[in-house]
Amino acid sequence: MSANGLVQIAIYFLALIALAVPLGNYMARVYAGEYVFLSSIAGPLERFIYRCCRIDEKQEMSWQNYAAGLMIFNLIGFLALYLLQRCQDLLPFNPQGFPGVPPALAFNTAVSFVTNTNWQAYGGETTLSLLTQAAGLTVQNFASTASGMAALIAFTRGLKRTLANTIGNVWVDLTRSLIYIMLPLSLVMALFLVSQGVVQTLHGPVKVQLLDATADEKWQPAPERIIPLGPAASQVAIKQLGTNGGGFFNANAAHPLENPTPLSNFIEMLAILLIPAALCLTFGGMIGDRKQGWALLAAMMLLLLPLLGVSLYSEQEGNVYLRQMNVDQNISAWQSGGNMEGKEVRFGITNSALWAVATTAASNGSINAMHDSFTPLGGLAPLMLIQLGEIVFGGVGSGLYGMLMFVIITVFVAGLMVGRTPEYLGKKIEAHEVKMASLVILIPAAVVLIGTAVAVVTKAGLSGIANPGPHGFSEILYAFSSAANNNGSAFAGLNANSLFYNTALGLAMLIGRFWLMIPVLAVAGSLARKKLVPAGAGTLPTHIPLFVVFLVAVIILVGALTFIPALALGPLAEHLARMG
Repeated sequence: MSANGLVQIAIYFLALIALAVPLGNYMARVYAGEYVFLSSIAGPLERFIYRCCRIDEKQEMSWQNYAAGLMIFNLIGFLALYLLQRCQDLLPFNPQGFPGVPPALAFNTAVSFVTNTNWQAYGGETTLSLLTQAAGLTVQNFASTASGMAALIAFTRGLKRTLANTIGNVWVDLTRSLIYIMLPLSLVMALFLVSQGVVQTLHGPVKVQLLDATADEKWQPAPERIIPLGPAASQVAIKQLGTNGGGFFNANAAHPLENPTPLSNFIEMLAILLIPAALCLTFGGMIGDRKQGWALLAAMMLLLLPLLGVSLYSEQEGNVYLRQMNVDQNISAWQSGGNMEGKEVRFGITNSALWAVATTAASNGSINAMHDSFTPLGGLAPLMLIQLGEIVFGGVGSGLYGMLMFVIITVFVAGLMVGRTPEYLGKKIEAHEVKMASLVILIPAAVVLIGTAVAVVTKAGLSGIANPGPHGFSEILYAFSSAANNNGSAFAGLNANSLFYNTALGLAMLIGRFWLMIPVLAVAGSLARKKLVPAGAGTLPTHIPLFVVFLVAVIILVGALTFIPALALGPLAEHLARMG
């Protein structure tokens, strides 16, 4: 591990914290309905939307009505995106004349983008029209992001309120998330990306003459190439900021028209964790105790940094088979060293490993290197981050409310240890809250393990594997882990565009998103109805380092007990086999 790499990582996390603090405070003011610097512009637009949609911003909802509103909102988004894909051959802005997307693939893609997963079983530039990409995928990137943020804010209100039957208005939370936060940030980032060379046009593909002819798909000389273009910058901006991750191009952030420069790479990578980190501080501001937000952020960092170290060290060590052949894999002035298979030379080991860990810590799933080509332990780290439940930063909104479910379990365990009814922020944590939190933690794990088990014993599941042995098993395990936890990244060695995988992974994404969101809102409603219990001598402080360490230990324990046997059959077995 080079000093240069360590400096890059230090700069990244310093920039992340420096930007997260003011953004977190800003979002807390937005959701509280306070005046912010964008109020003069966004305020009239917000009121116009309320008038057009006949929304009474002062009318609040029970958790059941709030959940129903979110489900209806996302159902409409799913149907719109599904129909847009199926009918794209009849619609404008389809310069390549792509046919309608087949039903199974259209279902999978619609579910993927509605659930903030952005799993891609297709090549964007070879499957979807410009209209489908811009009006379908990009719009759903905004909608799914707003849904996760709204659910988190509702949960936060449930913790803050006492003896209340309501947790806010879902339409107000969705609107404010979009026009005060996501749209302004995405506009600024899209303009920046255009300045770096990311394409933004409705022009169709262009032919270019090559200086030297290369071979085409049939190994015939090809003096020209067709370069696909489209409205990429606008989609890339929200895919990164909203922890969506679906690329405009099939190569995602490794594509030079989607991520052309070192600066664009740094900013896109920074955008992955920016809002999830800032929401920790938003949470602290809204409950009136900023130390609680910092404690959650510290727990996330304690989980992220060691796994980043594992991935970076493993990739920098290189390929053991090449080492046995005396191939030089050391860092020098002439090479970056390490395992460069599947990585862009312009990004190198450090930026590839950092991106891989950031994108799987959040439910982003974008890639600037092929995870399938990582070393076994280098690929283990991203996989474990997904399997922890996408809570180490996690998706925008969804990551933090997932972490808060672990907090509920942690204070419950602590209460058992001292023989006292557990409390969190002055609210007693009782059987109902523990049951709902347990569902949020256990459902994704069950979906991952059951889905993987079915895939490895069926012909349809095995037919998609590109590599034999433990690595092939890892490809399947990674796919179901990614789908059930709404990440969207893949090992890329699995052919997922089949009826089996389109259907199975689509169902996994739906369960991983909405079967968790509803229990979270149920907990919010339950906590809102409780009275505030004054802190006493037996109250466990939840903002101190001791609790942070305890929380991290519970997360690791649950993750280890759940997935270590499966990981032993995949990346761990592959690593041991390589070691001889």
